[in-house]
Formats: sequence, C-alpha cells, structure tokens
Amino acid sequence: MAPESKSLTQKVALGSPYQLDKNQSLKASSALLKNILRSAQTKDVSAQKRNLLADDSTDSADAETVWLVLTTKKNIVPQPRLKPGKILLPHSLNIARKPSICLLTPDPQRQYKDLVAHSSFPPELATCINRVIGLEKLKKKYHSYESQRQLRDSHDIFLADDKIITYLSKTIGKTFYKTAAKRPFPVRLAEEKQKSNKKQLALPSTKAKKESGESKLVKTPQAVAKEVERTLSMTPIYLSPSATTSIRVGLSSQSPQELAENIEAIVSGVTEKYVPRQWRGVKSIHIKGANTMAIPIWLADELWEDDAKVLGDVEAEEKKARALHKAKKKRALENGGLLAEDVQNPETGKRKAKDSVEEGLKSKRSKGDEDGLSQEMKERREKLRQQKKELKVAMERTGSSVKPGGIVKAMS
Repeated sequence: MAPESKSLTQKVALGSPYQLDKNQSLKASSALLKNILRSAQTKDVSAQKRNLLADDSTDSADAETVWLVLTTKKNIVPQPRLKPGKILLPHSLNIARKPSICLLTPDPQRQYKDLVAHSSFPPELATCINRVIGLEKLKKKYHSYESQRQLRDSHDIFLADDKIITYLSKTIGKTFYKTAAKRPFPVRLAEEKQKSNKKQLALPSTKAKKESGESKLVKTPQAVAKEVERTLSMTPIYLSPSATTSIRVGLSSQSPQELAENIEAIVSGVTEKYVPRQWRGVKSIHIKGANTMAIPIWLADELWEDDAKVLGDVEAEEKKARALHKAKKKRALENGGLLAEDVQNPETGKRKAKDSVEEGLKSKRSKGDEDGLSQEMKERREKLRQQKKELKVAMERTGSSVKPGGIVKAMS
C-alpha cells in the first residue's frame, strides 16, 4: 500500500488564511540534521587522511549552514536592494566564543573608536571589536584587491553603519559581495532624527565638531553595545527581483527544536514585511543544507495569485489545438511536405512526393520561362526605343515629318 499523504498547508479560521505547521517544521528539521550528520560521518570515514589539527568540539566554523528557501508567486521585490533586511532569531547563528568584529563607520572614525573604548562600553564586546575603519580610510587604504582580501580574511564579522551600507558595494567591490559570508551587516549607530526636537538635535558647527570630535546624534556607548548585540542575533535577508529567496536559518550544530523555532521566526518576519500579499503570495517553503536535497515544510494549495490570469477549459483547449496544428505543420515541412499518415503509407507517400517534385519542377520551368520572356521583351523594347531615336535624328536632318498614314514627305 502506498503511504498516506499529508497536506503541508494549514488553514485557520481567524487572522491569516494560512500558517506554518510547527510539527512539520520540527520533523523536517530532525530529518535534515540527521542527513547532514550522516553525510559528515561518511565523509570522515571515507577520507584517506585525518586532519590532526581539527578540534573535536563543535564550532560555528565547522558547522554546516542550514538554508530556508522561500518561493513566491511573484518577484519578491521589483529591484535589487543593496541594504539587506534583518530578522531577529531566537537562537543566534554567531555561536563563536570570541568572534573578530570589524566596524565600518562614517567619518570621523575617532568618535566611534572613543565610543568603543569608553568605560561604560561592555568589555567583553569591546574585546571582540578589533578594528574600527572610517569610510574615507577604507577608500584610501583598501583600494587594491590584495588589501581588500587581507581585510576580509582577518575578521569573522563585518558591521557597517546603515548610513554608509549602500556605498560599500562600490568601495570594497566583489571581494566582499561575491558571497554572503562576509558581506557587511547594517547596524544603527546614530539616533533617529525627530521633527519635534529639531532645535535639541541640531548639529553643532564645523568648528565645534573639530574641537569636540563627536556628533550629538551618535548613540551612547550602552545603546551602541545593545544595538551590536542585537544585530549579532539577527540573520540578513538579501532581496533581489526573483521568485526564490535563500535565507540562513540555522546551523547543523543546533538542535531540531532550535532550528524549528528559527524557521518559525524567519517565516513570520519575511511574510509580514517583504512578501507581497503576505501568505497569499507564498508558493512554497523548503529547508536544505549545503549539499542536501530540499525538504518541503509548506506548500500552497493555489499555485497562482490571480484567477483571472488563468485560462479556462475552453481557452485551454483552443490553445492546445493551435499548438497541435502548428506542430503537425512543422513535422509536415520536415518530411518534405508529407503528413504523418503519408509517412506511414509508403505507396501514397511516394506518389505524393513524386507529384510534389514534378510540381516543383514545373513551377521552376514556368518561372524560368517567365524570366526568359521578360528578358526578351526588355531587349525588344530597348531596340525599338533606339530605332525611334535614330529615326527622329534623321528626320531633323532632312526636315521631314511623319503623317498619320505613315508616309514621310519632305517639307516645302
């Protein structure tokens, strides 16, 4: 007996017409993590040499990334966005004990260095931020490919102020943006401007800026530390004009329950913020590893968004008939003007082929005769025109004229 099929779409009476099935997410997470672990063990056993420098403890560098593949019925955005979206995860993907962080800031960079070195800034987080680079310094010092590559390999995480995040693609180029692993992640280091407090948040003069070396709009050390810690617990969403979007949802070192909770948080955030028509615009949701097949956790009952754009039965039959007639005509041309029934009947096919050849020869002969006749007519017409011209010249010399009877008389 065939196994019983279960619907992956769950409808509810209130709120959104669809929702994610938590049990299905948990089952898919367990199956995927088991598959990744089995593949890793098989690879270690089949390896000829063992890496003696590898650590037996699980680390984020050794853990395989788990991706959530979201397919929508239409393009999720009309144009590509350089500034990624952010979704807060209940279980962070940055599980390294002490990651190396590089902070890319607007100018002047000194105020941000002083902010990280402030006594109220958490010391544990301050030791992780190993470098602070301003935008101007980034353009001057890291303009070559080699210097950009060294900068990329010297740090684990790159955080950039959201005001300069859109300029970094031209500044540091494909060295960072070729893959999603080391792309700068936006973080908000400045306070938001409020229209009601324009006088209180007014920027100081240039001279005051130089003397103080800081802006009044920069957040406090405690607020910046909280923002950085919150950003490290998020996952980026890089949106492009396509119907498929891949998002980092977890690691193979996490438990199935943690992975399922991350899936629920990402699906809820993406459908509410970015997907057109929210759940109505979602087509399918899968999870997969780097080298595994995609496991479905949600499939839509409706494969299209607008019923008016779907052909009815009559229109579909007409379209199918036109396509069939076109294909039949194409096959007939490929068979030398013969239809399918003529190919199956050899005698009839030979007779029709012979008739078609004879008709072709006749048409060629008739065309050749017409061409020859037209050439003869042209020559005769040209000859008569030349004779008429000569006669006119002779008449002008002798002073003769031609009368209706065709008799040439000398004029008195």
